[in-house]
Amino acid sequence: MQRIVLLMALAFCGVVAQADQYVIHARNVTISSAQQDAETIARSGVLKHCGRNGGVREGIGFSTRSAQNACENACFYQDAMRGRYRIVERGVARGPRGWYAVLRYE
Repeated sequence: MQRIVLLMALAFCGVVAQADQYVIHARNVTISSAQQDAETIARSGVLKHCGRNGGVREGIGFSTRSAQNACENACFYQDAMRGRYRIVERGVARGPRGWYAVLRYE
């Protein structure tokens, strides 16, 4: 009798573990373009990552001077100019305080 209860408990644990695995993999991921994210940041006026880049390395930057200067202020931009990363997508938008840039790298 104890063996049957033990086997049933182990089987139940296996089903719960299997269910947890599916819940973990069921999350919904939305990927947006760098331009969409730059426009979102410009609208909010807050320089922060939107988290919709699909796991690609991303740099964000801000400048009151120009769009190019916002790109130059983005994370990893200097590494890209030295050949360490390659820019694959660029988005720039003007907000009420200045220019916002989102750069994505390969």
